[in-house]
Amino acid sequence: MKLIRMTDDPVLEPIEEHDWEKSAVFNAALVYHNDLFHMIYRATDIGGSEKYGRYINSLGYAVSSDMLNWQRLEHPILINDVEQEARGPEDPRIVKIEDKFYMTYTGFKGQERNDYRICLATSTNLVSWERHGVVLDEPNKDAAIFPQKIDGLYWLLHRRSPDIWIAYSNDLKEWTGHQRIVATRPGKWDSIRIGIAGPPLLIDKGWLLIYHGVDANHIYRLGALLLDRNDPTKLIAQHDSPILEPELEWEKSGYIPNVIFSCGAVIRNGQLYCCYGGADTVIGIAKIAVKDIKF
Repeated sequence: MKLIRMTDDPVLEPIEEHDWEKSAVFNAALVYHNDLFHMIYRATDIGGSEKYGRYINSLGYAVSSDMLNWQRLEHPILINDVEQEARGPEDPRIVKIEDKFYMTYTGFKGQERNDYRICLATSTNLVSWERHGVVLDEPNKDAAIFPQKIDGLYWLLHRRSPDIWIAYSNDLKEWTGHQRIVATRPGKWDSIRIGIAGPPLLIDKGWLLIYHGVDANHIYRLGALLLDRNDPTKLIAQHDSPILEPELEWEKSGYIPNVIFSCGAVIRNGQLYCCYGGADTVIGIAKIAVKDIKF
């Protein structure tokens, strides 16, 4: 099972004239709403690595009808204007529950190496967001809420390094029942660290979760696994091989070389579309027919 690139070129690149996104755009949430694809993407001013300096993150907004041609706002929709996000918001993941969008993201304070927390914001239009602050007060990343309640509870995927964990809540504030559900696999492409890509997607066989894995050579790839529809703590199946890995020049060379990292995918008209950051610098799109998703 492999994702197929819709184009060999990035679909979103930095804009030099915009200070907030002049160096890198990457790691975007993806939503289909009102007959359009919406992308909330991470952007940086000097590249997303400390070796380039104290970069600042912002979140930008883009919209498309075909996943290839994107129109974007000139100004960011979320910036570094609260204490926990002094270095900016990172890596958004978005779900819609009833009439509201819920975005989990990493708030990077940047006072020390592990000074990042999972934060939550909500919106009704994907452009104006209301922050709800830190929802998991520990060094933690790669978090997403399930797009529907299960047994009357909200469920949250997150990472306690190096593995994927899950927790539940009845109010989106207090998360309990934390347990590891997927672990790294020694000797494989996901041997060092793993984390979710976008929120899980419900298919016939259960919850499809695209995730990223890192090996000893610091190469980031995407993989796929399946969680039980009624009990998402249960791992049903997991592919041995990655479904997308760095192959093109802009995926192998950039601010962080050899990285494919996704924060979002959607299913529309029998196709799964996945947006991903290439080398923490630009954004690409890949897809697969839902009928070709095999476990």
